[in-house]
Amino acid sequence: MYYQINRETQKLELIFSKEEYRALPESDKRDIKSSFLFSRYISGWVSRAKYPNTYHAEQLAKRLGAENRGKTGETLSFAEQQERKAERAERRADRMEYRSDKAEAEGRRLQKPIDDMRGDIAFFTQPNINTCAGRAFTRQRERMYAAYERGWEEFKKSEYYAERAETARRTAAEAKMPSDKGFCERRIAEAEKDIRAQRKNIEHYNERLEQIQNGEKPTHFDGTEITEDEVCGWIESAEERIEAAMSKAIYYREAIEALGGINFSKGNLNKGDLIIVPRWGVVRYVRGGPKNFKFEFTEPHMTYADGSPMIGQASYGEIERRAE
Repeated sequence: MYYQINRETQKLELIFSKEEYRALPESDKRDIKSSFLFSRYISGWVSRAKYPNTYHAEQLAKRLGAENRGKTGETLSFAEQQERKAERAERRADRMEYRSDKAEAEGRRLQKPIDDMRGDIAFFTQPNINTCAGRAFTRQRERMYAAYERGWEEFKKSEYYAERAETARRTAAEAKMPSDKGFCERRIAEAEKDIRAQRKNIEHYNERLEQIQNGEKPTHFDGTEITEDEVCGWIESAEERIEAAMSKAIYYREAIEALGGINFSKGNLNKGDLIIVPRWGVVRYVRGGPKNFKFEFTEPHMTYADGSPMIGQASYGEIERRAE
């Protein structure tokens, strides 16, 4: 039994045999199913969460006695990850549409016998006759009614799969190219925040590494000693996170440029200007900072108890145009 981080998928993989799984107590099996999904492709379990949110999955793997085999595969750029996400979503949409069409066809097949009897008043109104032929007719009609009801269930199933297909199509479209500048700006801000945090972590890790090299013996909260190899692993992981965050920021900056760039800033807006922010409609500019600005709602119902307009905040990339 072993586990590893797949750099390509950013997920933790837990590999062990079917016999080992069967030998586990039911509580461990439930924990595995809670944190992992079984993958036939690798004949093992893949964490539901992506790195760096795989802490609980890793702790479970350690508790089960799995060997840590580090990391495998090549890290993909964020653009490549989005491309693969779009491809998977499109394949999922195709599968859902196929199931939707199949369920609809089955529903029509099940309801066809009753639909074909439309207009035959005698068929629907004939009472149950207690003869051999009468009972056979009644049983046949009841089977047709039952099939008709099952047809409605198939139509419901068809609608369910159609909705999932639509969701997958939207996911694929958004993964290919975002269409919201504000969304892109927020993702860039998240990436930049992560970069700053990881750089601080690396400074702290280097200090800890220097302590160890000078003969000190720092420990974890549980009292176990922190090793030099462990700290080097932390530094490597932090550097990989910085690289991933940079790739993500570059992707969304390019997306903003593809959408026409950001045309508004603190420099070309004045207090009282009416602008259109798609999320909020027409709003009134109040003041701004380097990235975000404050605005007043212009809708009559968007006011405080004293009648003054409510205040909101948005990024400059969310501004669509000036209001006429």
